[in-house]
Amino acid sequence: MKESVKFKNLSWDVAADIYFPPDFNESKKYAAIISAHPIGSCKEQTSGNVYGQALADAGFVVLAFDASFQGSSGGEPRFIEDPTLRVEDFRCACDYLVTLPYVDEKRIGVLGICGGGGYSINAAMTERRIKAVGTVTGANYGRLWREAFGNYDPIGALEKIAEQRTAEARGEKLRVDDLLPPSVEAGKKAGIKDIDVLEATDYYRTPRGQKPNGLNRSLYSHNSAAVGWDAFYLAEVLLTQPLMVVIGDKPGGFGAYRDGLEIMRRAKSEKKELVIAEGWSHYDLYDKPEPVKIALDKLIPFFKENLQYVPAQQKSTKAEAVV
Repeated sequence: MKESVKFKNLSWDVAADIYFPPDFNESKKYAAIISAHPIGSCKEQTSGNVYGQALADAGFVVLAFDASFQGSSGGEPRFIEDPTLRVEDFRCACDYLVTLPYVDEKRIGVLGICGGGGYSINAAMTERRIKAVGTVTGANYGRLWREAFGNYDPIGALEKIAEQRTAEARGEKLRVDDLLPPSVEAGKKAGIKDIDVLEATDYYRTPRGQKPNGLNRSLYSHNSAAVGWDAFYLAEVLLTQPLMVVIGDKPGGFGAYRDGLEIMRRAKSEKKELVIAEGWSHYDLYDKPEPVKIALDKLIPFFKENLQYVPAQQKSTKAEAVV
């Protein structure tokens, strides 16, 4: 069972789907998981329809949302990918979950896929209502901009972004970049060899993963914040929640393999586990049954263990706890 809902981030609505466990009962209290989609994606791609559904089937209430300025969520102009606002979406998701009578506010976790993984980690550092963190092929969007997305010239990238923003402020048309080639064949003809770019195209530009709101577009002039942002900043001090990091061992240009190793080294979390899906790549972990099963076979027990029911010390509730 699934329900479409909205909650506020500042002055606009964030669109989300709630996935419910089998035999859901509003009188019970459930552990909840916020599920965050990849960069340029939407809640109907992997975060909701694959991982969200599976976690709900395992007994959790799952909130899969569209990032602000993207998908079905509000915010103008469209296709902004601002890490600060992306992280704020998680706080607003927590605000919404704690108003639901069937959600146990002490048992909220987060799962992020690709860029959503980096945002999940960053959000958890300062959002203490998040009690457990899982990532699947999580990537640090700031590092990507300082490296591949910015042609390994972050200062040059910032200069170009500034020029474009000035032009748009003076009335020129907004520059919205399509982040992927129209097809794998077109990408190969253009000389692209990187496994992540080609496999992303196979996922997002074919019926395999194509969705109306998963457009992989970026408003170029609003990327300066990302260049100066680091998903893992202060992880040695502030990231203390139980952490599970799932990566494939076929690395590509988006760098999730190295990011996974880095956050495992840097996280202050006493409980942390690295899961490597051997023989699988970044985009295999989005939807292919075998690697997804590897991830879920670890993530489901991880969340069950770390989002266990703990009776309230100061007040009792008649609501029955589950999961």
